[in-house]
Amino acid sequence: MIEAHATGRYIRTSAQKAGLVLDLIRGRDVNHALATLQFARKGVARDIEKVLRSAIANAQNKDGFSGDVERLYVAACFANQGPSQKRIRPAPMGRAFRVVKRTAHLTVRVAERPEKVIAISEQGQEQKRPRRKGAVAKGSSKKKSEAKA
Repeated sequence: MIEAHATGRYIRTSAQKAGLVLDLIRGRDVNHALATLQFARKGVARDIEKVLRSAIANAQNKDGFSGDVERLYVAACFANQGPSQKRIRPAPMGRAFRVVKRTAHLTVRVAERPEKVIAISEQGQEQKRPRRKGAVAKGSSKKKSEAKA
């Protein structure tokens, strides 16, 4: 299973604002995540989209990648706080207010979903999962009142 990540550093937004958009794509397929970011109404979505595309490209260049981008999904994504720039804004009566211009480090990790392996029994049919104790088969003639008793 291939895993790759990309980090966008010193992005001019707060980590809290970026986290709101990152929550939208966590755990989704990369194509679905890109579509979500394209229509998200937040400015930081463009920066996250660039980082996601970079992570996809990193996965494609890794040894052992199957070549199928459809199997990639966003395994993890988070925003860490970067350094803040402190600025001064003039205020009334000779005072000054501090303005904090925050930055964030955005990290997106993509991984390849494992292929589904289906066990085949000796007769060539799929194996059925064992039923739990006391379960009633679908289409059974037992009524609910008889099943409880």
